[in-house]
Amino acid sequence: QLQLVESGGGLVQAGGSLRLSCAASGRTFSSYDMGWYRQAPGNEREFVAHITWTGDSTNYADSVKGRFTISRDNAKNSVYLQMNSLKTEDTAVYYCAAAVNPAIVGGIVYGMDYWGKGTLVTVSS
Repeated sequence: QLQLVESGGGLVQAGGSLRLSCAASGRTFSSYDMGWYRQAPGNEREFVAHITWTGDSTNYADSVKGRFTISRDNAKNSVYLQMNSLKTEDTAVYYCAAAVNPAIVGGIVYGMDYWGKGTLVTVSS
């Protein structure tokens, strides 16, 4: 089992920034591709960003390209999501996820094996 714990969520004004962190434990973190997903009230969970286990390739949802940046530090067993120029529509619970071999279809990443419990991001106008 791989345990994932998100942190860094909170309330921010539109145009502001937040940095989410996800700490992993229990298995070899560096073996896993990592992703961030989010779920807004009344909506289904959606893909946000993905980074390969080596950290040399990333994918982003169109809605966050140019504003969000995913990164990882395998020495610290952590993955991060830097969120800039936040919009009210970014309000959601953000989840960290991990997979050994996720599927990437049309730039969307599927098939994550492990999930955190989420951290709430609220963007006010």
